[in-house]
Amino acid sequence: MSVPVFEEFEPAADCGCPGCARQRRDLALGLPVRAGGHPAAHGARRALVLVTAAGVALGGGGAAVATALPPPSAPFTPADLAGPATDTAAHPDAPEPDTPQGGRGPLHGAPGPGGQPSPNADPTTSQVSAATLRKTSRTEIINRAKLWVTAQVPYSMEKYWTDGYRQDCSGYISMAWNLRSNEWTGSLDRFADRVDRTELQPGDILLFHNPANPTRGSHVTIFGGWTDYTHTSYVAYEQTKPRTRKQATPMAYWENSNRYVAYRYKGLVGGTGGTTGGAVSTATPYPGIAMFGTGANNAYVTQLGRLLVDRGGKRYYSQGPGPKWGEADRRATQAFQLAQGWKGKEADGLPGPETWKLLVTGKGRDIGGSSGSSGSTSNATAFPGRGSFRPGQSNAYVEKLGKQLVKRGFGKHYLSGPGPRWTEADRRNVEAFQRAQGWRGAAADGYPGPETWRRLFR
Repeated sequence: MSVPVFEEFEPAADCGCPGCARQRRDLALGLPVRAGGHPAAHGARRALVLVTAAGVALGGGGAAVATALPPPSAPFTPADLAGPATDTAAHPDAPEPDTPQGGRGPLHGAPGPGGQPSPNADPTTSQVSAATLRKTSRTEIINRAKLWVTAQVPYSMEKYWTDGYRQDCSGYISMAWNLRSNEWTGSLDRFADRVDRTELQPGDILLFHNPANPTRGSHVTIFGGWTDYTHTSYVAYEQTKPRTRKQATPMAYWENSNRYVAYRYKGLVGGTGGTTGGAVSTATPYPGIAMFGTGANNAYVTQLGRLLVDRGGKRYYSQGPGPKWGEADRRATQAFQLAQGWKGKEADGLPGPETWKLLVTGKGRDIGGSSGSSGSTSNATAFPGRGSFRPGQSNAYVEKLGKQLVKRGFGKHYLSGPGPRWTEADRRNVEAFQRAQGWRGAAADGYPGPETWRRLFR
């Protein structure tokens, strides 16, 4: 039996969900008496912590943990025992930032040099020389990351996968970067160079290390490519509870977003751009006509299909889009070209440089005749963040949401519109859609999160 680790998160000050509201009330009641807290509430909380601590001490299982987890080279302090957690974990749109981690250590159960402690993990070494690192490419990094996604590796700070890497967020990066040891969020930066977020490429990481208490909030994700031209969200590969996942994530993360730092592995070979295992940045230049047409099978075909779907071409795809070129891709491309007023060879269904440019920049006319908008958010289908849908907000995403609700049959609360300003009618229509998914309570509060958005536009 593993010793449980408890972790408590600060509720967001601007979040209206019942979970955060309740947690804010609980925190207020939990203030010390000298700071204005209620004596009874303070006593009850103290008793709860003592009872929980006693349960851990008497529950056993310490020996099993000691044999399963190699001793880290730096001390590792568990989070403080906490009272009731918020109910945001049950919300389908909520993040799952509960990512306690182990410390530095060797690969687990791996024979030979790979299973020995790495000199690169020496805490006295401020940086690691690129010459000492295993070389890898962006494609290899993403492909290794996909292995755990496919295997659905359970999250654990104590267990090790069959490849010898610890099943937590930093162990996942150690595996994807093919490091010789299991690192942690406090040491991964030594294997990398810091880059600006605008320079992110697939295989880079977004890292937040909380030095005050590494087990509270510290986390790291693998950047898999931008979801669209707005660069407001990206495909994140991450190891988090309950298991490895790949999903669209707001830049840079759900919580502590401004504290995440972008890094690039020092042992990277093959340049800083290019395609990587299916994740292609929409800012990528035109890849050439050879990437499209009969027999083509690559990530650019998938990207083309998704861009065409965003511009009104969904009806041409009975499934997908996918990496293998098909008649659906040709017909959707041709429909987009015809929408621009092109004829003959200019509308042959094969994307040339001008077709590609219009698609990735959001310019030109959509399939069906509506105008595109030079960088406008109106064509973006990636979730723009919760902040776009709150009282007082007025933006293109609100209007796009409303139109999609009407299209899906959830617009009965609109007396006019929908329009760009967030209203109670928007909230009630979103709530109706969420309840139609079978969600209740905080999961159906009428405020769209990433899962609501994904289901609404799929």
